[in-house]
Amino acid sequence: MTAELIVDPRQWQCRCSLAREAGRRIALVPTMGFLHAGHMALMHEARRRADERADPPGSSGKQGSWKGGLALATIFVNPTQFGPGEDLARYPRDLEGDLAKCSSAGIDWVLAPEGPGRVFAENHETWVTVERTSTGLCGKTRPDHFRGVATVVAKLLNLTRPQVAVFGEKDWQQLQVIRAMVRDLDFEVEVLGVPIVREEDGLARSSRNTYLSAVERQTALALSRALLEAQARVGQGERDALALRSRAAQVLEAAGARVDYVEVVEGVSLRRVERVEPGSRMLVAAFVGATRLIDNVALS
Repeated sequence: MTAELIVDPRQWQCRCSLAREAGRRIALVPTMGFLHAGHMALMHEARRRADERADPPGSSGKQGSWKGGLALATIFVNPTQFGPGEDLARYPRDLEGDLAKCSSAGIDWVLAPEGPGRVFAENHETWVTVERTSTGLCGKTRPDHFRGVATVVAKLLNLTRPQVAVFGEKDWQQLQVIRAMVRDLDFEVEVLGVPIVREEDGLARSSRNTYLSAVERQTALALSRALLEAQARVGQGERDALALRSRAAQVLEAAGARVDYVEVVEGVSLRRVERVEPGSRMLVAAFVGATRLIDNVALS
């Protein structure tokens, strides 16, 4: 099948509304494009979830009432989540390649608006702020980042009104921000997280990996190495979060990465913990050359 490209958000909204009225189940994957194997995993999961049988309210459930699901994706490099001096202008883009990947993953429609003006009007003044979950971690050094993320995701959910929205677990804080927003604002959608997809050597898949030189690519392996070592130490009985954070920072610095943060947190609230407990995760962010990378792992 070939994914159909839609560039007008209003046309998209109308077609999604008609699909829901017809009883079609919708699963959505919001992306910024330049798709890789991690995105493909999200789209395959969206295809699977869209195809789950779910008769609409009021239907008889008789043979023929099932209309078939829709797996949808959006491609939009959202300017409102980039801060001053960040990589908005050079963020990698490949719409033609992205559409081919969407097609191979079974995506039915792709919304790729023609420019930011199609999403954010010139007089746009309404923002979504998830206050507690957005603070700390990436929110500390990127203060407006999650305001931009939450606002654009709210807009995409409103335009699409999917039953399921699929996100990657690589940006664990983003996933929790979106879940908090959906919970607090009563969006009628299930937010599904899909595990991190890694290269064979352990590096988490990321569109920004293309920025790395061959030498930096080797340095970047320190992120997954530090996380896996922390996970192994917990398996051997270590529970002291400070010891785990200190050791992970040492691994990163020894490899030549510049640490932004290393934290051990409760997985949903993102509250820092002093001892590893059920649901704890380690989250790291580090600069490898000029490229900022993030990664995380469950510790328990």
